[in-house]
Amino acid sequence: MSKTETKARAGTGVPDGRTPAAEVKTALAGLLRDLGTFQAEMKTKFQQQEERLMMLDRKSLTRARPALAAAAGAEAPHQKAFEAYVRNGDDDALRGLELEGKAMSSAVAGDGGYLVDPQTAETIQSVLKSTASIRQIANVVNVEATSYDVLIDTTETGAGWATETDPSAETGTPTIERITIPLHELSALPKISQRLLDDSAFDIEGWLAGRVADKFARSESAAFVSGDGIDKPKGFVTYPSAAAGSEPWGELGHVLTGTAGDFDAANPGDAIVDLVYSLDAPYRANASFVMNSKTAGAVRKLKDTDGRFLWSDGLAAGEPARLMGYPVLICEDMPDIADWAAAIAFGDFAAGYTIAERPDLRILRDPFSAKPHVLFYATKRVGGDVSDFRAIRLLKFAA
Repeated sequence: MSKTETKARAGTGVPDGRTPAAEVKTALAGLLRDLGTFQAEMKTKFQQQEERLMMLDRKSLTRARPALAAAAGAEAPHQKAFEAYVRNGDDDALRGLELEGKAMSSAVAGDGGYLVDPQTAETIQSVLKSTASIRQIANVVNVEATSYDVLIDTTETGAGWATETDPSAETGTPTIERITIPLHELSALPKISQRLLDDSAFDIEGWLAGRVADKFARSESAAFVSGDGIDKPKGFVTYPSAAAGSEPWGELGHVLTGTAGDFDAANPGDAIVDLVYSLDAPYRANASFVMNSKTAGAVRKLKDTDGRFLWSDGLAAGEPARLMGYPVLICEDMPDIADWAAAIAFGDFAAGYTIAERPDLRILRDPFSAKPHVLFYATKRVGGDVSDFRAIRLLKFAA
């Protein structure tokens, strides 16, 4: 049998009689129609949202009620701020709160005094204390050991005249003295509660570190002058003394004023002149006076035979005052004028007194040993002693 071939007529490729091109056009038209509807809906929603925002802005910027009627609304921020302070110590909201008072007074607690918060300074103002120390004029060395040794040649090499033919005679050999300066530990252990550290309005840790450093400076300054050498530096005024020029090694030379507890009434300035020239010339080139403020007040009035003051103030800012041309260090740790008191020292302290120290001040923060407190363990190692007894002279107020 032969097969019958059936051919479709043009334009009749789909059952409903539509061509593929017509179907695509219909789909695109529907998509555009849906997009238009979606765009219109979104535009409506954006417009509604904008209207709501404008309404909220107007409500926040415009007072709907009189000021007196808004008192209940004004209490809310203060209540929230006070609640935050009670719960976790956060007082930032209380400090920044602005209260509107109407016919109220902070003088009477019931009329508004409870609403007035005290203001605390951001820093602590400390009482000023002098920290001037002979460290400024002494020899300061940094060491990494437990002590520091100073070697001093206390005698001279012998010498003699010789002839061309005579044999040379043996001369003396210099003697070397060894001075050992041990390092002593200066420590402090203040304690602060953790709550105070958390709630404090200022940097209390920085303030405490500064106070410890200041106390250390004043403690070592006092030891350099009058320390007994037991677990602390040896002060130069604690050494025994003898008349200048006759003192043995290990003692300081002194000059007397001629009057017990005061300058000589007839010639008050002579004692200062005698003190200066009792020191050997090589030491005078770099010498300084050391005294406290009370003694400086008495010396400031001394005059020479021509009526000129022995004391002269510094000519430029930061320059020390001068006594007979030598600088004066005001050290409050020096003793006051009294009978047999060594109230004035004069000498080359760079040669006469040595300070040995480890340069670092260590502060250890310990929040565990004394909970709920925090311990601050601060330490510093420093030593000091006279290294040349011939470089320092003392003025003693005695007959």
